[in-house]
Amino acid sequence: MNQTTGTASLDLSFVRAQFPAFAHHETGFWAHLENAGGSYVPRQVVDLLAELFAHFKCQPAWDFGPSVAATEAMDRARTVMAELFNAGQDEIHFGPSTSQNTYVLAHAMRPMWNDGDEIIVTNQDHEANSGAWRRLDRTGITVREWRVDPQTGCLDLADLVPLINQRTRMLAVTHASNIAATINPVREMADMIHAVGGHLVVDGVSYAPHGLTDVKAAGCDVYLYSSYKTYGPHVGMMYTDADLLARMTNQGHYFKQGDPVAYLTPAGPDHAAIGATAGIADYYDELHRHHFGSSTASRFERTRELFDLFGAHEQTVIEPLIDLINAAPDVHLVGAPVADHSVRAPTVAFHTPRQSSESIYRALIDAKVSCGFGNFYAHRLMEALGLDIDDGVVRLSAVHYTTDEEVARACEVLDQVFSSRLG
Repeated sequence: MNQTTGTASLDLSFVRAQFPAFAHHETGFWAHLENAGGSYVPRQVVDLLAELFAHFKCQPAWDFGPSVAATEAMDRARTVMAELFNAGQDEIHFGPSTSQNTYVLAHAMRPMWNDGDEIIVTNQDHEANSGAWRRLDRTGITVREWRVDPQTGCLDLADLVPLINQRTRMLAVTHASNIAATINPVREMADMIHAVGGHLVVDGVSYAPHGLTDVKAAGCDVYLYSSYKTYGPHVGMMYTDADLLARMTNQGHYFKQGDPVAYLTPAGPDHAAIGATAGIADYYDELHRHHFGSSTASRFERTRELFDLFGAHEQTVIEPLIDLINAAPDVHLVGAPVADHSVRAPTVAFHTPRQSSESIYRALIDAKVSCGFGNFYAHRLMEALGLDIDDGVVRLSAVHYTTDEEVARACEVLDQVFSSRLG
């Protein structure tokens, strides 16, 4: 089914034709609803990665042909990824993962602060944007925790206010939790933390597949991104505001002191994987041409127009699942109980005291529905919700290539599970 916004509609057949997984004999018959753990990859990324590995897998920055091609591929990736976030090229940093990037970032920022200075973390975040910051309490930093509502798993901005003071140096928070999925107000948080001279570090990993973030307009100082959640290779990326970067301590080799691109990259990254991230932008470009025709708008504006189509489809496709969970007795949806795309991402996590999450997961898997259960590296959120850390929640998640039929298959299983439990 195509979803319409404005005068264009999402051509789902064309979209899914870009992904080899849907035509594969082993993956094609699964209803893939574990996208929050990792999306499928379009042919634009697959082809580019294969080309780089097959023909240009060598040390970049030399003058022989394959090395020149490898360098150009990495430079292009940095350029197009910067354009997708409305950032400068020198503000984009690649690393092996978001967990590794925040570990390096914490070491780079700590010398900016004095003993007794304060930072704020949440118990909603994936541990990637929590653990590295919390460990700074061993170095003289005071760590304060912004806590979720234990019933909904959501953060309330009013609870942040008393945590901020003149010694607050940073707030680390997720744009949208990988479990609660509810979109946090980044611009308002940025204004609050900047008012006392602090910085905002936003984990955008779970939000980025569903919404395009203008990092300048959002006001964040750091924005974390994982390309494997957004149709690309397993690479972590980080936007860091140029002014903030200039205040950090170099984490690269000492002779890289003057190179902003190497400042937060202490080890050599995977050159081919970085080059292949440009395939994400190529995929977006192809979809935009198909839906809107040729355009002279910037890459950011073209992609934002495309993401409006994505959002309309995602909201419609996930609504039956959220409605089913909301209507089931003793089944608790984590996060805002709505499908509204402006309020939450289409990631659905739920639990019930009457049945283990694992048993519900097993029923879905038996029906060939890809999903997951457990804590999803959000141990602190599980504790706040009073749930068993290992059993946690059942999680299903859609993206723009998800079909009504895939969600309907999951709903049919869950309807049977909930009905049999009540009987």
